[in-house]
Amino acid sequence: MVTELTSNDMLESIPNDIRLVVLDMAGTTVADGGLVEQAFAAAAGELGVEPGSADHAEKLAYVRATMGESKISVFRQLFGAEDLARRANSAFERAYGELVDGGRIAPIAGAREAVEELAEAGRTVVLTTGFARVTQNAILDALGWRELVPLTLCPADAGGRGRPYPDMVLEAFLRTRAAEGVRQVAVVGDTSYDMLSGVRAGAGVVAGVLTGAHGDAALRAAGAMCVLGSVAELPALLKGVE
Repeated sequence: MVTELTSNDMLESIPNDIRLVVLDMAGTTVADGGLVEQAFAAAAGELGVEPGSADHAEKLAYVRATMGESKISVFRQLFGAEDLARRANSAFERAYGELVDGGRIAPIAGAREAVEELAEAGRTVVLTTGFARVTQNAILDALGWRELVPLTLCPADAGGRGRPYPDMVLEAFLRTRAAEGVRQVAVVGDTSYDMLSGVRAGAGVVAGVLTGAHGDAALRAAGAMCVLGSVAELPALLKGVE
């Protein structure tokens, strides 16, 4: 899949000394089966948005388009007033957490093995999300991933700004001290916002995966250097340029 989706020129531009790998969670390492949209429906309903209405359809379209962005930022755009955005975000996180607790998520096939292989190769892996910490922890607990990586980050851990800002990538760089410069960082995700955050951070590798929200064209338009079928292909990609 890598050779089909990635030009030789792009492969040649990938640094051969990647030391830090920043991975998105939902859609990249975690399959949640559309729980974001289900949780949004619960949040929208709490704020009086009628299911099936034009307003509901418009807001859902925005949620789909901004997959990967910090959820509180999404709700600020949708509902305007800060109190309404926070109410919607709280309802969303509560609904998503309940769905996670109900066993509605699973790892992307090969994701855990990929993380372990990257670590065995001496690379530090950090997991990031646009969800709040409580939801991120619920996902980690449901998958038994609390000890999988040395660091997990949510927007609040990086001063409150999530994707498409570079803050979480740079926070991972600063906290882990795994890389000597940002060119030794790889950023991998399934959304355009993941790609933008990697580009803005100056990461040496910005790679998209086709297991989540956005397709090949959208990922490349947002700055993906290469697009993989899934995160399971990442260790081979990085090993291939060493």
